[in-house]
Amino acid sequence: MLNPGVVLGVLVQLALLGSLDASVGLGPLGWIAGAAYGITVGGFLTFGLNRSSARSLGPADAVTLGRSALVGCVTALVVDTAGRETAVMVVLASVALMLDAVDGQVARRTGTASPLGARFDMEVDAYLILVLSVVVAQSLGPWVLTIGAMRYVFVAAGRLWPWLNGPLPSSTARKTVAAVQGIVLVAAASTILPMWAGFVLTLGALGLLAWSFGRDTWWLLEQHAFGTAPVDPRPRVTVDVA
Repeated sequence: MLNPGVVLGVLVQLALLGSLDASVGLGPLGWIAGAAYGITVGGFLTFGLNRSSARSLGPADAVTLGRSALVGCVTALVVDTAGRETAVMVVLASVALMLDAVDGQVARRTGTASPLGARFDMEVDAYLILVLSVVVAQSLGPWVLTIGAMRYVFVAAGRLWPWLNGPLPSSTARKTVAAVQGIVLVAAASTILPMWAGFVLTLGALGLLAWSFGRDTWWLLEQHAFGTAPVDPRPRVTVDVA
């Protein structure tokens, strides 16, 4: 069953792509990539809403949906212009990252935090980092893709070792490391920094991300070894809003 809020989100995505086309130009590949992203997000939300007790998107979800539309525009630019509109892409990505703090605040103040909203927020963040890592990899090398791929590798590993899907305690360090990835990748993609500075910062961000995932993996392994944490064969969904 289609949700009006989800349909509106897809329409907003298409409208933003139209505005982007009118301002900087967007070819067929960009339209296809951006529209496909928006429709996929709509499908994900529809599936999640149909499986949950929620009947509609909450106010925090609406903010995340707006962020998602910006990420769809970033996707369209990356696919279509091959870096020719770097400034516009950096601005859109920066706004999407800044709004990441807003949806968490809205969720807390309105008491509408939910597993679906947390998962939606997490997926938008992860995908934006993946897209930004693709951009930065073009100048610094393919090793940067490790930043964007790490979370997806962790999820895939959870299919093989279900104990990796155990719940994790809320962590300010984890949130901070995740925020650093987006900030550093945007800075590196902007080309404002010297090449060496972008390299050092991106390498440092990768080191922090590896530490964060390593720490969580070790914690989950300890819980599994001592039998103190429940094992869920599904990918983990936590309400850990920023």
